[in-house]
Amino acid sequence: MASEDVEDIRRVLAICFRDGEKLDALDIERILSFDMEWVNPSEAEKIVQALIGKGWLGGEENALMPRVSLKDVHSPLGWFPRPSRLLHPVHASEREEQNEQENPKPAVENVAKAKPQPLSYAADSNDPRAKLTQRLSKYISKASEISLEEVERRAKRKHQALKYASTWMCLALVAREQNLSMKEITDALSIV
Repeated sequence: MASEDVEDIRRVLAICFRDGEKLDALDIERILSFDMEWVNPSEAEKIVQALIGKGWLGGEENALMPRVSLKDVHSPLGWFPRPSRLLHPVHASEREEQNEQENPKPAVENVAKAKPQPLSYAADSNDPRAKLTQRLSKYISKASEISLEEVERRAKRKHQALKYASTWMCLALVAREQNLSMKEITDALSIV
């Protein structure tokens, strides 16, 4: 068993379960195929089933959680998994046996203890563009015909993933995903 095989799976699980919440199998498939665009939807379904079968995921299909520790998992910028490592994963117990020999740790733990917070418009208060973020959210919602809550949820996920990106930047990324004209977005955010 190569450590790269194990690390690919741990990184994928850490990204999927970054909120520490239980996920439905369909949510994991959506993350793998649509959110991250690592595999197509049919491969995503096979990957979830393979991870369940090899002991990486456990629980009911509508409430899956990782069965391995995801502590100290880091994904380098630009990293993406090899689909073959996910379609044909090594058995999780082999990974845990190797891990226990190196570092004894509990088998299951939450990735994040805190409950997700609503999108904060005040977080970037020293940035003059922060005053425009609520209006930008509403514009993206109206232009893309997506609910305001969904726009904010997507921006929040980007903010959690990117950590240092401002709220307005995450909203701009959501707008770009929706194929909105970026000229209006950049014009609205330009500060004279």
